[in-house]
Amino acid sequence: MPPTAFPALQFADPLYLGLLALPAGLGLLWLWQFARRRRDAREALRRTTPVRERFALAGGLSFWLCLLLAVAALVLALARPQALVPVTRSAGADFILLQDGSASMRVGDVAPDRWRRSVAWIRTFTELLGWQDQRVALALFAHRAAPQVRLTRDPNALFFFLDHLGDEPPFRLEDDTSWDTNIEEGIYWGVQMFERDAQLHGERLSAKAFIVLSDGQAWSGEVEDALQLARDRGIRVYAVGVGTTAGGLIPQLPAGPYDPPEAPLHSALDRDSLRAIAEAGDGAYYELGVDGAQNIALEILTDVERRAQATHREEQFTELYWYLLAAAAGLVGLGTLLLKEQTQLWWQLATAAALAALLLRA
Repeated sequence: MPPTAFPALQFADPLYLGLLALPAGLGLLWLWQFARRRRDAREALRRTTPVRERFALAGGLSFWLCLLLAVAALVLALARPQALVPVTRSAGADFILLQDGSASMRVGDVAPDRWRRSVAWIRTFTELLGWQDQRVALALFAHRAAPQVRLTRDPNALFFFLDHLGDEPPFRLEDDTSWDTNIEEGIYWGVQMFERDAQLHGERLSAKAFIVLSDGQAWSGEVEDALQLARDRGIRVYAVGVGTTAGGLIPQLPAGPYDPPEAPLHSALDRDSLRAIAEAGDGAYYELGVDGAQNIALEILTDVERRAQATHREEQFTELYWYLLAAAAGLVGLGTLLLKEQTQLWWQLATAAALAALLLRA
């Protein structure tokens, strides 16, 4: 059954509202008793007595009125009232990590090699996140892109993949597609991940950023088209270079018994292309080994959150049953203070002891 709703109030469990008939019926009985008491008090005042008599307005009925109101508050609490209130939240930031997994990332010109160095930086970056208003996704690319983790606030999901990607890229050296660095394909896939997330969860006002970890790629028109698409979506591109300009040799597959050995391939960090990608993506370029890993992560986080929309307003329903429970407890306490007969006090004490025992047993 859908919640019972009003312009700014709804009940999540409206079936319990039917129980209000009990305190309502007892309330009518209380009103009848109160009217009788007032009638008797007026008749008593007509008598001639040496000392003028004084009668309290409700007398012992005050306790029962407080008890009835407390029961009504408990019934309303069971129905779980919720109020629609405006809430101001931080717009947050979304990051998609685009990790180069091509064969050149196996070069050991940085310790222990480019791949493990970049994966270690990803772990450093994610450990600095608050994981409250930030979400992170991960995609790998070589000749083709391979998304690994969708946008999530769950760090365990990302750390699970990092633990299984820590030693070497999942793209095999035996595959020809592993010997290509296709950054534009990674950016295209990143844009699709943002668009797919918007279709599933709605458009967010968060700042959006790509972080490309690679040893570089020659500039081409396809890269420019991909960066233009990212700019149109308001996505900034940050590049983190991995490797050295001196470079090193890419590990080769062992030659077959009848095949001549292949000439080793040399790979060096293409700093200029990565810097051009970052500038065209309205981001910044960093380099592992030149800049500290933690400093790079903090600078990217600070820059993205500084450019993000500070806050946005939204409306959400807030639970009110705690206030009703507090009101019920206050009414019972007030009714207890109004008791004057010792018998009623003992009954009240016995009831409170029984309730405490039930709560402790539960």
